[in-house]
Amino acid sequence: MNQSALLRPDWTPATIALMVLGFVVFWPLGFAMLAYILFGERLRDFKRDVNERTDGMFAGCGRHRGRHRHSFSTGNVAFDDWRKAELERLEEERRKLDEMRAEFDTYVRELRRAKDQEEFDRFMRERNSVKRNDNGGSPTEFQTP
Repeated sequence: MNQSALLRPDWTPATIALMVLGFVVFWPLGFAMLAYILFGERLRDFKRDVNERTDGMFAGCGRHRGRHRHSFSTGNVAFDDWRKAELERLEEERRKLDEMRAEFDTYVRELRRAKDQEEFDRFMRERNSVKRNDNGGSPTEFQTP
């Protein structure tokens, strides 16, 4: 027998034992088990009904996942034309800002690369000068003290 058969909302030995144990441990647990025994079948139907209603209510929302809803109409042609022009202007501004950000990111990346290159060159100069001083002027392997 599997667990779902043991804990079905009915007066089975397992559900009665859990209800009694729930009252002994913490009385609200006992009441919760009693409610499950009495109303469990209704809860399953209630859950199914709520899920179906919610799915139906939000089914239309999947169409409008873009940035703007351009098909929205108020019924006033002048307002809809103005709104469309403003949205296009804002989209153009967003595109310009995105381009400026990309340019700035490239600039910062090049600055970091130049700084890293400078630090690496300085490290190599110091490393080579330490090697020459330790080995009498001939560069060989880097030695640490």
